[in-house]
Amino acid sequence: MASEEASLRALESLMTEFFHNCTTNERKREIEELLNNFAQQIGAWRFCLYFLSSTRNDYVMMYSLTVFENLINKMWLGVPSQDKMEIRSCLPKLLLAHHKTLPYFIRNKLCKVIVDIGRQDWPMFYHDFFTNILQLIQSPVTTPLGLIMLKTTSEELACPREDLSVARKEELRKLLLDQVQTVLGLLTGILESIWDKHSVTAATPPPSPSSGESGGDLLSSLLQSPSAAKLLNQPIPILDTESEYICSLALECLAHLFSWIPLSASITPSLLTTIFHFARFGCDTRARKMSSVNGSSQNSVLGQERGRLGILAMSCINELMSKNCVPMEFEEYLLRMFQQTFYLLQKITKENNAHTVKSRLEELDESYIEKFTDFLRLFVSVHLRRIESYSQFPVVEFLALLFKYTFHQPTHEGYFSCLDIWTLFLDYLTSKIKSRLADKEAVFNRYEDALVLLLTEVLNRIQFRYNQAQLEELDDETLDDDVRNRDLQQTEWQRYLRQSLEVVAKVMELLPTHAFSTLFPVLQDNLEVYLGLQQFVVTSGTGHRLNITAENDCRRLHCSLRDLSSLLQAVGRLAEYFIGDVFAARFNDALTVVERLVKVTLYGSQIKLYNIETAVPSVLKPDLIDVHAQSLAALQAYSHWLAQFYSEVHRQNPEQFISLVSTALEAITPLISSKVQEKLLLSACHLLVSLATTVRPVFLIRIPAVQKVFNRITDTSAQRLPDKAQVLVCRALSNVLLLPWPNLPESEQQWAVRSTNHASLISALTREYRHLKSSAILPQRKVRLEDTKVIIHQTLSILEDTVESISGESTKSRQICYQSLQESVQVSLALFPAFIHQSDVTDEMLSFFLTLFQGLRVQMGVPFTEQIIQTFLNMFTREQLAESILHEGSTGCRVVEKFLKILQVVVQEPGQVFKPFLPSIISLCMEQVYPIIAERSSPDVKAELFELLFRVLHHNWRYFFKSSVLASVQRGIAEEQMENEAQFSAIMQAFGQSFLQPDIHLFKQNLFYLETLNTKQKLYHKKIFRTTMLFQFVNVLLQVLVHKSHDLLQEEIGIAIYNMASVDFDSFYSAFLTEFLASCDGVDSNQKNVLGRNFKMDRDLPSFTQNVHRLVNDLRYYRLCNDSLPPGTVKL
Repeated sequence: MASEEASLRALESLMTEFFHNCTTNERKREIEELLNNFAQQIGAWRFCLYFLSSTRNDYVMMYSLTVFENLINKMWLGVPSQDKMEIRSCLPKLLLAHHKTLPYFIRNKLCKVIVDIGRQDWPMFYHDFFTNILQLIQSPVTTPLGLIMLKTTSEELACPREDLSVARKEELRKLLLDQVQTVLGLLTGILESIWDKHSVTAATPPPSPSSGESGGDLLSSLLQSPSAAKLLNQPIPILDTESEYICSLALECLAHLFSWIPLSASITPSLLTTIFHFARFGCDTRARKMSSVNGSSQNSVLGQERGRLGILAMSCINELMSKNCVPMEFEEYLLRMFQQTFYLLQKITKENNAHTVKSRLEELDESYIEKFTDFLRLFVSVHLRRIESYSQFPVVEFLALLFKYTFHQPTHEGYFSCLDIWTLFLDYLTSKIKSRLADKEAVFNRYEDALVLLLTEVLNRIQFRYNQAQLEELDDETLDDDVRNRDLQQTEWQRYLRQSLEVVAKVMELLPTHAFSTLFPVLQDNLEVYLGLQQFVVTSGTGHRLNITAENDCRRLHCSLRDLSSLLQAVGRLAEYFIGDVFAARFNDALTVVERLVKVTLYGSQIKLYNIETAVPSVLKPDLIDVHAQSLAALQAYSHWLAQFYSEVHRQNPEQFISLVSTALEAITPLISSKVQEKLLLSACHLLVSLATTVRPVFLIRIPAVQKVFNRITDTSAQRLPDKAQVLVCRALSNVLLLPWPNLPESEQQWAVRSTNHASLISALTREYRHLKSSAILPQRKVRLEDTKVIIHQTLSILEDTVESISGESTKSRQICYQSLQESVQVSLALFPAFIHQSDVTDEMLSFFLTLFQGLRVQMGVPFTEQIIQTFLNMFTREQLAESILHEGSTGCRVVEKFLKILQVVVQEPGQVFKPFLPSIISLCMEQVYPIIAERSSPDVKAELFELLFRVLHHNWRYFFKSSVLASVQRGIAEEQMENEAQFSAIMQAFGQSFLQPDIHLFKQNLFYLETLNTKQKLYHKKIFRTTMLFQFVNVLLQVLVHKSHDLLQEEIGIAIYNMASVDFDSFYSAFLTEFLASCDGVDSNQKNVLGRNFKMDRDLPSFTQNVHRLVNDLRYYRLCNDSLPPGTVKL
């Protein structure tokens, strides 16, 4: 090697070149290789030590430290002990000499490297590692450095990474726990002394009452001790920059320590009180004001720093709060913590002449508010049940503070977070009332006022009338990006409304009468405005016009309509609280609501507000359409109530009921037209479906409005509705004819007439489709093909929906449905081969057949079902499958997946009917589909294929294992005869292969299938599995753990290994474990012996899985150590 000085100059110029923006990627790779080779040399660390002490180049220092890090974490075992001693003594000296001048990121990296040595060598070879840190903290000059070392030690040693053996991890944790008391004592001392030193002495006059700093009545009741209240009322000290820096480091250390140490007496009351003192920095608005008054940037930075101390202190508090397991002796500390935090809550929600609560919250740091909200959420979700029983804890006063805090949040997100807290509280209250029926009244009385206030305020918050400025900020255009579920995507406004209405609904559940009497009058007010619009409608040359033109009137109308729309949603959300046991008790309220809703929907349809011209069409027209749509949706929410009403009155005097339903239908029918906006049209269709499906009145078919819809849908000359609406209307009409009428015996169901009507309905809907059969055989021209596809799509979507909606109904309904569909089903089967190469058409056809198999397989009968399956099996040849999966992208894969789903339904069918298909289904899976997908990394088709194989085994166990009663009697244990052994083995092998692939979802699914087969059928105990497969599976699962490829499933894999091993523990311990270790490469025989010895022969699940994870961790650790040894190392 060249001289140190020359090497340093060369390294500096290389580093400068590497980071220069003109250097090419090619040259960067060369430099990188050069640096890596240098780092690998034995003794490179000596050069690095010289570089660190002699350079001012940041890049060079960082590189040198990386060389040390690599040496310590990956090669330490092979470093001679003399060199280790030298490194252990030089690096801390270097840190001490230069810590004040080094850039902070270099200093922190150097600290981490020293801590890494401690992780390996403390206490055996580096016994003064921790004492040095404690000394650094205690010496005023090096306190900050000591605190950085302490925090790094907590991070690296308490929860170490992979590269340590389990025994060492446990040892380090124990060593650290022994130091906790000392460390916490030191940190308490530092924070207290800085606070006391800077505290304003008693000579300062007390703050004047108007300044809003005085304690107040609640405080003394909260704290129970005047001295504590007095202490917390002291003004906040003004700290110099150095003290502030030390305090922030100390609080960061505490936050990390609290994340892993258990709650115990080491966390003393004085430490907690001190942390609370610092939490006050976050709610001190004066610091900010000072900085803005003085105007200097220095002061504004100071203000932010002080705010940061508050945030760090709250982080410490929240770490403690999030621990659910609280020892008895710690409960009192908790109570004290809550009291002190609520003092802070009172402080930040205090109103006075100078401040409103909202302006006060706006002045605080956003992160501080976030931490505070987190605290409140943890309090309510984890500790409220524990604390509520303390008589000295004023829960109702706490709710009053939370109320103020919630409704003065400066941001929408903050408000949402607070609503979540109220939801948690309401859930807690609901479950408490359900579990304690005896003192239910007492609980209600205690909280009633708070809940009514909450309800009123949340309702005000969703109304433009009270909250226009804030609501107009909400976006009602863009959907959020809920990737998990496209149907649940909502705009910011919808989310705001939905979360608010959930709170309203939970209050309704607890206080139904109050909630109703609060909500209904507000709804009524807005309805008056809406119903009064009729007088402003004038007829103009082009149609109807709304004669409201003044800008102010239009704005007021806009707000009123938006509010009406929200309140209609609220009323709909509460529908569930009027049915069931409380139907009779709350009947009058519900009837009032439903009558109003029916009236409003009819009014909207009659004066056609959705087609009216307005002065501001871009605003008022959508408003009018939305109100109309929401009134229909709200009425739909009461369909279960209408059904219960029907069953109560159908014998005596059903006039009132008949009138409600008939009027609702008069409101619906004018809207079922292709000229009506889709939003409104779909609301009308959904209401029609609910009346036909949920309420099912016997007279529905006789109502002229319904007959009008029948005629419109079956009339081929009428313009077709948009797809979604067409499907819904057809579902409603089909259900009117198919679903049994409630409250009537079988003899009065008039099935014959209804059957004829249903047949003619379906016949009319499928006329064009059935005509395709004759022309499908001819070669299609391009234009014809597109038209044909449209007919197929439109017809099949209706038929599929019709079948799906009655699949859970009585046999009679399904029989009639199948009779009407029979011809269309046969047409579909005849068309299928003609479209086998059009994957979009096959996809829709298979969807339809899948729905038929799921809903009507009994009605289709065996011969026809066999014909369908045979047709499919013939069509899906190996070539066709390959074309679909490999060349047609996602649609092709979907087609194959649906085909496999149909087969899943077939193999699950009990009885012997479809058993003859099993051999050809298994051979299709194993010989045709599996070879195509086995080697592909894409997950397409795999999940469905393995589900089918699982169903084949699960529902047809006897196909493989014939259990004879005689054999089990003779031997006392059934040793079944095995049949179709080759197919069984092939399926098991496919499962085994799937565990070697990266797809974690498939892995989880298949592991679950094997475990289910073991639970239900004792799979692991079968002779063939036990003797030829068991330990292969265990081996694969262990390798997966060692390679960390599916780490999220560690627990499930551990349990599966236990279930497999427990079939024959003796063989597992005596043979398998030894063989497994023998086959492991990268570890020597001595290490293998240690691994074997450490695996205790436990037979209970927790100990066994712990042993498995220990084996896996230590095996990885040994491999890491062995890789780091220099070449040619001789190990004894």
